[in-house]
Amino acid sequence: MTKLTIVAFDGTRFDLNADEGSTVMENAVRNSVPGIDAECGGACACATCHVYVDDDWVEKVGGPQPMEEDMLDFAFDVRPSSRLSCQIKLTQALDGLVVHVPERQA
Repeated sequence: MTKLTIVAFDGTRFDLNADEGSTVMENAVRNSVPGIDAECGGACACATCHVYVDDDWVEKVGGPQPMEEDMLDFAFDVRPSSRLSCQIKLTQALDGLVVHVPERQA
């Protein structure tokens, strides 16, 4: 199990135990985290699971691949720490990861 914290826009913290190999988006949907719409179901075909990776984790998580970068063009209020949560696969190296949900999705 990997620890994952998702902070909703209103500040509510969702401290989750996630399976390795699952994505941040899958865990957000499974735990009804508000603001993660995930309309495409994790196919990297929309931008409705946009999150901000916490500053302490940006380097470990890494940047988006080209396809994800293209989808982020459709996201609301994109920042340097923006990622699509469907593209962040949890591993032991990401144990304790913290992400923040934006004010709204595109």
